[in-house]
Amino acid sequence: MTSRLEWTTIDSVDPRRLAEFWCGVLGYVVYEDRGEVVEIGPDPEVPDAERLADLRRGPAVPSMSFVRVPDGKSGKNRVHFEITPIDVDQRSELDRLLALGASTVDLGQGENRSWVVLADPEGNEFCLARSLAPGEFEL
Repeated sequence: MTSRLEWTTIDSVDPRRLAEFWCGVLGYVVYEDRGEVVEIGPDPEVPDAERLADLRRGPAVPSMSFVRVPDGKSGKNRVHFEITPIDVDQRSELDRLLALGASTVDLGQGENRSWVVLADPEGNEFCLARSLAPGEFEL
């Protein structure tokens, strides 16, 4: 018996704004917006029943939910996302993420790292790792 990571829930002062940011980052779409909760995930290209069957067969890309809370983020995240560009170099992706509303963050990681620490519009840290784009990364 196993379980699947189906979604990640993130507390948010403005769930819709944060959902829009992460849709832009990951190429996701809004599945449901109930005001207090906004769920996003990969653009569904198959009917719901087939998606559920795929989820039961093996690992799947998780969706994300943003839940309205009254207080903003405080302190450093204990869990964060690591994202990697797949079709552009890291610098181009960094520029794109900054234009979407991300900001760079100094958590004491030092210089000359292969990753860049960023924060989403509500201050949740995430890392931009090396690019997997053709010509940028080889096995």
